[in-house]
Amino acid sequence: MGLVGVDVGGTFTDFVFLDEGGEIKTLKILSTPREPEKAVIEGLSAVKFSEVLHASTIGTNALLGQMGLEVPRVAFFTTRGFRDVVEIGRQNRPRLYDLFFQKPRPLAPRELRFEVDERTLPDGRVEKAVDLGEVAELARKAKAAGAMSVAVGFLHSYANPSNEEVAAKLLREYFEYVTASYEVAWEPREYERFSTALVNAALMPLVGRYLAKLQSYVESRGGKMYVMASSGGLVTVEEAAKRPVQLVESGPAAGVIAAAELAKLLGEGRVISFDMGGTTAKAGTVVDFQPSITTEYEVGGESHRGRVIKGSGYPVRFPFVDLAEVSAGGGTIIWRDAGGALRVGPLSAGADPGPVCYGRGGVDPTVTDANLALGRIPEALAGGRMRLDAEAAKRALAKLGDPVDVASSALRLINLEMARAIRLVTVERGLDPSSFVLMAFGGAGPQHATEVAEEMGINRVLIPPMPGVFTSLGMLMADFKFEARMAYPKDIAKGFAELEEKLSQHRPDYFLRYADVRYKGQGWELTVPLGADASYDAVKRAFEEKHTATYGFKLDRDIEVVTIRVFAVVRRAKPRLPEPPTKGNPSVAEKEVYFDGWVKAAVYNRAELPLGYKIKGPALIVEDYSTTVIPPRWEAMVGKYGVLELRL
Repeated sequence: MGLVGVDVGGTFTDFVFLDEGGEIKTLKILSTPREPEKAVIEGLSAVKFSEVLHASTIGTNALLGQMGLEVPRVAFFTTRGFRDVVEIGRQNRPRLYDLFFQKPRPLAPRELRFEVDERTLPDGRVEKAVDLGEVAELARKAKAAGAMSVAVGFLHSYANPSNEEVAAKLLREYFEYVTASYEVAWEPREYERFSTALVNAALMPLVGRYLAKLQSYVESRGGKMYVMASSGGLVTVEEAAKRPVQLVESGPAAGVIAAAELAKLLGEGRVISFDMGGTTAKAGTVVDFQPSITTEYEVGGESHRGRVIKGSGYPVRFPFVDLAEVSAGGGTIIWRDAGGALRVGPLSAGADPGPVCYGRGGVDPTVTDANLALGRIPEALAGGRMRLDAEAAKRALAKLGDPVDVASSALRLINLEMARAIRLVTVERGLDPSSFVLMAFGGAGPQHATEVAEEMGINRVLIPPMPGVFTSLGMLMADFKFEARMAYPKDIAKGFAELEEKLSQHRPDYFLRYADVRYKGQGWELTVPLGADASYDAVKRAFEEKHTATYGFKLDRDIEVVTIRVFAVVRRAKPRLPEPPTKGNPSVAEKEVYFDGWVKAAVYNRAELPLGYKIKGPALIVEDYSTTVIPPRWEAMVGKYGVLELRL
């Protein structure tokens, strides 16, 4: 059976092919941001396959306003008196002293927000049922106003969704794309639930068409296609098209899943995944072999130092792999501000035109240009198919000052920025980064891993096999994952049992349980993983452990379980990672590399390194799509599955 994992990034589209003989092959080509399916089809056209596993950030890109991805007109049907909730939102001001700040444009403009005279009470009792005649009349108005997709969000539908069900059923007679809020966010807080439904409705036509094009191509070749969800599991194309909100962070999630699966094979229980590509760097954590999960994300908004700025985007209540992302990739632009200070990012050269050294028309120096000028990467990428122009990179850097000084300073700045992302998912979650091992991948991750690790007090770094396409490999390692949730369960254990019964249709191999818990009187919850014991006392113990780790204290107060959720996991067969040769005498070259001064560094080809082989820095280990930089004082050893273990 031929499997293909495809990850569409901002700069490159990565492919990992597993053929029927178990051999793994890789491919990396430039992305086509305006028509992302073009690069996917180009890569798939070269191989035979039976299954395609796909991750994409098309949803995020559309809400960020990427050209060629136009968000359709969306209508919103809600309880009378609440049409403006989605525009008022929370009273978060992303820029407190900016008098000209504007909130994100509502996904449903006011003229397309319709009030329905219905009411469900907080305890689930229906005080006033839906009048189907009223809904039909409003549907005709929405249709005449040009609405293509519809979201339905009624008050307290998490307690009883019957009114939403009735309205959504009727609206589906008028519109192809309809989202009821209980279908995507069965939990309290009307603004976040309504926003999730609107984001889903806005993405349904766009993502649906995109997936339909790819699925049509895959099926024409006799294959099947599945999609990576932001929760870290695979879902069917039909499920992804129905709830595209779960694809918002699809690509980055696959990298953390790959890190978690490799961690299981290596017996590493505490891992920080560090994924640095061409446009951004992402950090996540794996604790006890499971990726950390969060339940809220703000899509289409701004971020500062890796922290999402509340109020700048559209809130989404859905399970996501917990990630911090910063504008720090190989294509991140180096520049000077009005005061002459050196800056790195947030703008990126992306795939077009890309870094200056690509020779595709780029004029602004980037992080890749800096690494090339310092001798830290070879003068060829993508397995030798893309030649790099080192002299052009130096000329671009020289516009900002001495090329070597500018390049080395820029790398220090970008490393500090990426260390901040790691702090967000460790220190700010009550985790000590020094107790973790850093697993670095992405095309640029292994170049910066050791210096970022030193900044965080980490003395062990793992470089997985095929780091440049490791996220795509993660899709081949992912399991199917289906989610259900319940708000305010009267009996916690019984509630979990009901959700597991609901998900049993997928014939899961096992379930994962989580609960959103708070002290009574608190305004926000912590998401707590739970085991088989779902008694009140067990939940309270787990919550207080996490509360103490996160905030440094606990209270003598009862807890409240706001939402419980269950993932049904269906295992898939995992590819066998190739082992390195047991013996050999690798060839060694030498080149000048800059580490606080020019030094001679040994250069190795990773494919030639046998098991147990040790390398002392300074050294470079080159391979297709990535280069591992080993500074002085660091040492590398080739371990199981060819994983490079770097120690300080």
